[in-house]
Amino acid sequence: PRHILGKGKLTELEILALQGQASLIIFDGELTPAQLNSLSEVTERKVLDRTQLILDIFAQRATTRAGKLQVEMAQLKYTQPRLVGKNRAMDRLMGGIGGRGPGETKLETDRRRIRERIAKIKKELDGLRQQRAFTRARRARQGLPVAALVGYTNAGKSTLLNALTRSEVLAEDKLFATLDPTTRRLRFPEEHELVLADTVGFIRNLPKELTEAFQATLEELEAADLLLHVADASHPELDRQIAAVDGILADMELNEVPRILILNKWDRLEDEMRDILRDRWPDALPISAETRDGLNALSRCIENTIHWETTANIEITGPMPKVY
Repeated sequence: PRHILGKGKLTELEILALQGQASLIIFDGELTPAQLNSLSEVTERKVLDRTQLILDIFAQRATTRAGKLQVEMAQLKYTQPRLVGKNRAMDRLMGGIGGRGPGETKLETDRRRIRERIAKIKKELDGLRQQRAFTRARRARQGLPVAALVGYTNAGKSTLLNALTRSEVLAEDKLFATLDPTTRRLRFPEEHELVLADTVGFIRNLPKELTEAFQATLEELEAADLLLHVADASHPELDRQIAAVDGILADMELNEVPRILILNKWDRLEDEMRDILRDRWPDALPISAETRDGLNALSRCIENTIHWETTANIEITGPMPKVY
């Protein structure tokens, strides 16, 4: 309970850390504040758990105002119960009328400041949520259906968005490159058009702090008429990643929304592996967003799945990219 590991494994961990000259130890799981402190004392190294690692990655990726607010909110919620201190700075500060009374400890002051900062960020995120709700309402009045790209992180959602709409959204081969939802209009040859939304990538056992902080972003999925589930066909844990995304969508009560499974990065597979995946996922669409292979079949599938309303009252501003 105190160290997660038994004495033997703890000794083995210390030896491995010495041999590898490691200054940081990461546990693939969530540790309690007491366990983090105990492990840091025993190993004399910085210890991170899985949630803190994901939050650190998010902090590096956040560039927009909304993204930074959401990451800061998640970090504060994670940090709040883990505030500890044992030095003279934690002595009670003078407080009360005329300097009498116990006052607050520094620890209590830090916790109060965190609570105040969380309340302020919540207010700002509520403002962003209202702005996005207004945008969604305007799209609904125009009769534009919405298709949202969902999937495990680094599955190629942003690359697919760029390929379909000829945009230049940031798309990199790394985890959580996209934090904020990006929307683009997509016009089909039959004069139909829809809004295509790119969202933050999922990960198995998504930390609850992230789910709460990114609620404003994930609301884009709730307004979607179609979910395009993009999966990395070349990843060795494809099945687990698809199951993780399905589980998160089920938790968000989005099972009723029509969904298309897309096996991206098909060009990286050998013929034998392609046959295996076709048998395992017969309804999935194999594509390569990078080489644009399979995009015609995807566009036809989207057109057949979306319930198109009359486009007579849709106001079209400027030339729109087409799907070829």
